[in-house]
Amino acid sequence: MHVSELDYELPPELIAQHPVEPRDASRLLVCDRATQTHVHRHFYDLPEFLRSGDLLVANDTSVINARLRGHKPTGGRVEVLLLRRLDDVTWEALVSGRNVTRIAFDPPAAAGEVGAKRLSAEVVANVGEAAFVVRFSEPIEPYLDALGEVPLPPYIHERLGDPSRYQTVYARVAGSAAAPTAGLHFTPQLIERIQAMGVGVTFVTLHIGLDTFKPITEETVEAHKIHTEWCRLTPAAADAINEARAQGGRVIAVGTTAARVLETAGATRSDARSDARSDAVIRPYSGFTSLYITPGYQWQAVDAMITNFHLPRSTLLAMIGAFMGMDFMRRTYALAIRERYRFYSFGDAMLII
Repeated sequence: MHVSELDYELPPELIAQHPVEPRDASRLLVCDRATQTHVHRHFYDLPEFLRSGDLLVANDTSVINARLRGHKPTGGRVEVLLLRRLDDVTWEALVSGRNVTRIAFDPPAAAGEVGAKRLSAEVVANVGEAAFVVRFSEPIEPYLDALGEVPLPPYIHERLGDPSRYQTVYARVAGSAAAPTAGLHFTPQLIERIQAMGVGVTFVTLHIGLDTFKPITEETVEAHKIHTEWCRLTPAAADAINEARAQGGRVIAVGTTAARVLETAGATRSDARSDARSDAVIRPYSGFTSLYITPGYQWQAVDAMITNFHLPRSTLLAMIGAFMGMDFMRRTYALAIRERYRFYSFGDAMLII
């Protein structure tokens, strides 16, 4: 498929620069694949479209303060954007500046952060474009709250007053450079309403790298090299998913990242044919995934999906086209633009059923 099939024209003013308040006041475009129809609602109306026995599967990753500012021994400024932890002191990261081999990080202004004065890093390898392997003098995690900043997407130009608004209310496993934005619409109260209906909620983990924002630069969608991300689906989550399916409930992925974990774990079930769980929809999984979902993909585990509106020529838009069909997706995005929905990370949401 030519990448131009994932193009669309978006008026710049529809790129949301800040989240709505409260979280669940965002708009919700409900897309019915069977009838090819749309319903306009708000996110707090989500329970209208759920039924007892359904299961929401959300990504509980937490965005770390991954943007660090340091300097070279000569004094030149360097910015480091952490992408993926490789071991206790080694990370894959984006590094700005030329000929950077060593980086020093200044202590925070707050008193008592003596350890930060000793923090430094060595650039040990180039792994493509501006991506490098960076080895810190000691584990960086204890310093992130003091030294780091939340790395907002490049299309958000306004300062975020409350960094917690770029975290889901259920974020608990630190490791992402970007938020699983479909989950930003949930409030604790909305989750309680959903659970009171008999709808289950379970969690998977996928740590998101900034490659999620990179456009497809190849001429064909299939020629693009997908980014690799670490994910986990626990035995408890697998049990909840399999039980929901066995009882006739729908497995509803909260976002493309949760969908990627579900489909990665679903693909492993063929390995279980010799055990008692050979008929399971999902098996537990922990490790890296390079699953690339494009139109024509045969879905195995996801019955419905909650998602935001994605960038043109992106792997995420390709996944949505694979889930709802390219023609329906194009008409849906054209409708959303006409109706002035807000796009991207802080924008409005779709429910695809």
